Amino acid sequence: MTALRLIAGRFGLAFVTLFIVSIIIFAMVEILPGDVASRILGQLATAENLEVLRAQLQLNDPAPKRYLNWLVGIFQGDLGNTLTNQRPVTEMLGPRLKNTAILSLVAFALYLPLALIPAAIQALNRDTVKDHALSILTLIILSTPDFLLGTILLFGFVVVIPILPAQSLVDHTSSFLEYARAIALPATTLALVMAFYAVRMLRDNLIEVLDAEYIRTAELNGLSRRSVLWRHALPNALIPTLNVTALNFSYLIGGVVIVEKVFSFPGFGRLLIDALLLRDIPLIEITILIAAAVYIAANLAADVISIVLNPRLRSS
Repeated sequence: MTALRLIAGRFGLAFVTLFIVSIIIFAMVEILPGDVASRILGQLATAENLEVLRAQLQLNDPAPKRYLNWLVGIFQGDLGNTLTNQRPVTEMLGPRLKNTAILSLVAFALYLPLALIPAAIQALNRDTVKDHALSILTLIILSTPDFLLGTILLFGFVVVIPILPAQSLVDHTSSFLEYARAIALPATTLALVMAFYAVRMLRDNLIEVLDAEYIRTAELNGLSRRSVLWRHALPNALIPTLNVTALNFSYLIGGVVIVEKVFSFPGFGRLLIDALLLRDIPLIEITILIAAAVYIAANLAADVISIVLNPRLRSS
């Protein structure tokens, strides 16, 4: 019951946090300088046209009423229309979210081996040439901004070894091979930044666990070093690293914005940038809310997994 109560509390806290974030997002958009109707119609708009558009956009309603209408619309799946071209926001979001979701899943699939394998090699070969070499490589990649790392990969696999496209442009007509080639570089960039951020912590955790008494007892009972590492040491070393993984999920929200821009990938990040540049209020509000929801969900998942993997809570 202790674990279930903690998990329920985490879910409740996540929903309250998201609700507060939605209020903050709406309030921040409200205080943006300029009038939305004036930006849409331009400098040559007449007072009558401005008044009609304000009425259509419900800009004359009190802010609390407009917030409640926006919140109710989200729960009903009605996100309204964009201000720039009057297309449904869901129509704009759908393909972009799908592209970014696929990119993020591929990046996370690459992240797991890129984080686990170097950390395991370093832990098993601590203070050796392998350990020091991987530590230097980790520091180099950690010190490289994601846009620079992406540019280096572009130069390497587009100019030096021209096997991948310079721009990751995809649409609904793209074949599986075209899609795979398009997301190869942006996914690798994201995976490298996330993985080597986690490697250092996982290495230290593994070394600490490998020195524990129960690990030595398992080795004395005849278990191989590899079996002890993957079956006993790694599950316990992963628990402190889950928060880093949650932060990496959170990085995906900000990271995809930059990486998608570098590789011209038509995903959620580029949509957010375009919405900010065009001051498209409905699109800005929902994209930032989705980004916040993913951040909160990532931390919630890390908390729940930590609770589930904690032996004391499981026994309770």
